[in-house]
Amino acid sequence: MNLNQKDWLKNNEEDNESVIVDVRTQEEYNLGYIKNSILIDINQPNLFMESISNLDKRNSYYVYCRTGVRSEMACSLMNQSGLTAYNLIGGFVEWKGEIEKK
Repeated sequence: MNLNQKDWLKNNEEDNESVIVDVRTQEEYNLGYIKNSILIDINQPNLFMESISNLDKRNSYYVYCRTGVRSEMACSLMNQSGLTAYNLIGGFVEWKGEIEKK
């Protein structure tokens, strides 16, 4: 499901079982990321599929990338795997919230 930033953030904050997932590359992640996010690079398909297979199906996953395209694809794969995943429309480039840097 695609959510705008307001709904994505609100739902994530209200969900005690939520996990924020960044599907960008390590290089992109190092330049800045949404606080408390975990990195699962979708550009490494085998590792991505292995990583999502180990995720807890009881949690909800709030997924983002740079612009929302890769995260939309990631959400589709995650949902097909039995996970509940929500895509951030506009991605990191339109993010107005808190940012962490490595």
